[in-house]
Amino acid sequence: MTRLFLLSMLSVFCMAANAGPQINVGTVYDYLDGDKSTYLKRVFNSGDSTAFVKVNVLEIVYEADGTSREIPVETAADKASRNGLMASPARLIVPAQGMQGTRLLYMGERDRERYFRVRFVPVVPEKEDEFVVSGEEREDYKKTLSAGVNVMTGFGTIFFVRPKDVRFETAITETDSRYELRNNGNSVLVVDEFKSCSLSKESDCGATLKHHVLAGKSFGFDKEKGREYRFKLIEGERKQDLKVVSR
Repeated sequence: MTRLFLLSMLSVFCMAANAGPQINVGTVYDYLDGDKSTYLKRVFNSGDSTAFVKVNVLEIVYEADGTSREIPVETAADKASRNGLMASPARLIVPAQGMQGTRLLYMGERDRERYFRVRFVPVVPEKEDEFVVSGEEREDYKKTLSAGVNVMTGFGTIFFVRPKDVRFETAITETDSRYELRNNGNSVLVVDEFKSCSLSKESDCGATLKHHVLAGKSFGFDKEKGREYRFKLIEGERKQDLKVVSR
């Protein structure tokens, strides 16, 4: 009897925990090409109630020693003086089983590549949040959520703004013991679906990884005997399937 009661309560808890908004923003990495200034980002809600989502933008600044810091992007009142990435709108009301989009707009110089973290944060709307809902609708929404245990998960994505004049130049250095790839261009390149597998046992493979190689930086690995390394080298629209064998 006790076991059945516990199983029943666990089932109710799981249903309650899954109640409410559940957002999905698709890809974690997005890229703005040098000839474009706007990018449409879609937010999906697979939950059973409306999602109120704040969009926050921070710039990722890399120091000379390789460390990074994130600083909020200031939204200047004067459109001409804006310099950075803005989300419009920055407040989304996404219906249950629906979708809404925000347009990521870049304004400023394009002489170098810049990096931003875009956060999509589900919230319970308050007066100061600037969501266009009445006080009564706000209270009804809170009551709906309070009926269960709700975990509203947000997402952070990385947004790469390429320079206006993009130049890709990848230098590869290979020895018997090491393989190295250096980005001598001015925009990020991607080492995608990187996987190391045994030559003698096909099922013996490591995790599939993605690496971003910033301009002036390198990606490399030590070659282990009896293994094969496969990956895609992505330079903007150009993709190459590469394979490195160490016997």
